[in-house]
Amino acid sequence: MNNQSRIGYYLKSSAVGGETYSVYIPQPLPPKPPVDLGQFYQLLDDANTSLGRLDAISTMLPNPSLFLYMYVRKEAVMSSQIEGTQSSLSDLLLFENGELPSVSVEDVNEVSSYVAAMNYGLKRLEDFPLSLRLIREIHEKLMNNARGGNKQPGEFRTSQNWIGGSRPGNARFVPPSPEHLMNCLDNFEKFLHDENVKLPILVKAALAHVQFETIHPFLDGNGRLGRLLITFMLCANNILKEPLLYLSLYFKTNREEYYNQLQSVRLTGDWESWIKFFLTGVLETANQATATAQAIITLFKKDKEIIEQSGKLNPSLLAVYNYLQKNPLTNSSSIKKDCDISLPTALRALDILQSLNIAKEITGKDRHMIFAYQEYLNIINSETSSPFKG
Repeated sequence: MNNQSRIGYYLKSSAVGGETYSVYIPQPLPPKPPVDLGQFYQLLDDANTSLGRLDAISTMLPNPSLFLYMYVRKEAVMSSQIEGTQSSLSDLLLFENGELPSVSVEDVNEVSSYVAAMNYGLKRLEDFPLSLRLIREIHEKLMNNARGGNKQPGEFRTSQNWIGGSRPGNARFVPPSPEHLMNCLDNFEKFLHDENVKLPILVKAALAHVQFETIHPFLDGNGRLGRLLITFMLCANNILKEPLLYLSLYFKTNREEYYNQLQSVRLTGDWESWIKFFLTGVLETANQATATAQAIITLFKKDKEIIEQSGKLNPSLLAVYNYLQKNPLTNSSSIKKDCDISLPTALRALDILQSLNIAKEITGKDRHMIFAYQEYLNIINSETSSPFKG
């Protein structure tokens, strides 16, 4: 297949400090000639089957919102780590409970803003289409209190950005210049809504992700928002009932190939290799998420039986255990407030849960103690290279 017509073109920019550089203008989507879907039928079928299995297993959880609550936070951590933050899931949970995390608050703020942006976008998608306006709104939430928050949050850039290097002249990649940006974005938005584009949604999401990263429409936050768009597209097109698929861990694990694939599309027009990489990520990630959900179902069932068979079951103990399912890293004050029980009652319940090896106090202090539902945290973190350590 001759992919020459799929490749974008370079334009010379005006001189900056006596140095000229070239910006890259991508061809509009969908690619021409069309993507050869024949080679992906089995992979597409497997990926869709794995997504269906994930959707089904999520409804079997005692409370699907608990799984979603934790999974969204893990995704926020993974996506932000790609951008260089040091924040972990335990840091985020400590921060949300009013405790000081072990890394800079700036790092955790960035992750927390990602969670807020994700939740905002998912809520807006219930009655508003995925569009440039919504993308700008999500970006504003994403950059709130985060690094780069002074770089036009919620506004498409009006100056040149670049990827790699210290300036456009020595950069690894230079996206479209500001004067060509809106034309690229208009074409991108038309692709999102063009009903004449008869492509499987997973393929369409794969194409859209590369195009967004290539256009790089904001001064900062493009990577995080580009990864969010994948999940938003799947939810907006009813591929997933709940936003349970996030590819940040896959991209992080295969970071070098991920960046090479993006650049290969720009230089060679080889969309097929990228789509294969993307669909493989969907398949692997959905299978991992399903295994995680199954492990959580097993854990909750096991621990509930331990509590019931301990002879110490009472309404307060059950309330504290249910609270730990949603807040696996917390303190007694938060439990007291949320469960509407006295502090001595909360501490007695925590003592029982510790004696049953369900909860664990992790600071070793007599005051300002923090309690972890450690086995649950370990399951959530089992796909990452940094398991929770209490």
